Amino acid sequence: MPYPDFEQLSMEFLGETRTVFKAGSGPAVIVIHEVPGLYPEVAEFGRKVVAQGFTVYMPSLLGTPGKKMSVPYAVSSIARACVMKEFTVWAKGENSSITLWLRALAEHAYKECGGAGVGAIGMCLTGGFALAMAVDPWVKAPVLSQPSLPFAVLPSQKRDLGIDKATLGTVQDRMKKEGLCVMGLRFTKDRAVPDERFAALREELGENFLAIEIDSSKGNAHNISRKAHSVLTNDLVPTEGHPTQEALNEVMQFFRTRLSGNTSPTNTSPTNTSPTKAS
Repeated sequence: MPYPDFEQLSMEFLGETRTVFKAGSGPAVIVIHEVPGLYPEVAEFGRKVVAQGFTVYMPSLLGTPGKKMSVPYAVSSIARACVMKEFTVWAKGENSSITLWLRALAEHAYKECGGAGVGAIGMCLTGGFALAMAVDPWVKAPVLSQPSLPFAVLPSQKRDLGIDKATLGTVQDRMKKEGLCVMGLRFTKDRAVPDERFAALREELGENFLAIEIDSSKGNAHNISRKAHSVLTNDLVPTEGHPTQEALNEVMQFFRTRLSGNTSPTNTSPTNTSPTKAS
């Protein structure tokens, strides 16, 4: 068993069974791993969320849980995602169908854990999935960490948010009626997450989009590489005062604030598919 401090479950929703690692107590947070899979640094992030008083659900969508990060492993996982129908990696204005399964998991987690709602964080290829999940009223704290889909090959893809117009409209409606907020994180020179994508998020979501953009330009004060990508995992520097650690602190505060039941959009400001079965 790769993570003995987590309970390993087989969970079935919408006719699809996937492995989910669960630990903690309190309101639920769905941690959706980045490429190449549920590798150790993602699990360590999950443990940090557990330590803040939450129940963490970590589904395995790609790769082998527990396998360490490597370039060949990452490349093979990206190649696999490109041919999987569940991941929309090139198309514009479309939801990845895997978000239906994740929404069902979030509904199950809310019913199981209670509280004010559920948090959800996606990373890299899954970064935008939390935005698609925010159509459901129990998803109260969506976080987009380095949202990279669809791949920004064409200029028009740089502004694409990886969701369709109906989904975006529902999220915008929730913002107006409920004060829903969405948090986003990226390094400023990350080619996988272009400036245009965060500009589009600001335009579409307005002041309810809480952006954390960490300077990775040449000569930046913290010597962050221009190649930095994974804000909360591989490129996290766990030193107080470092911008990645401050970003991690902001995410945890976002979860605490939004899942406590107090949903005013000014509380946190940084510098419908049902499950069919669970077992």
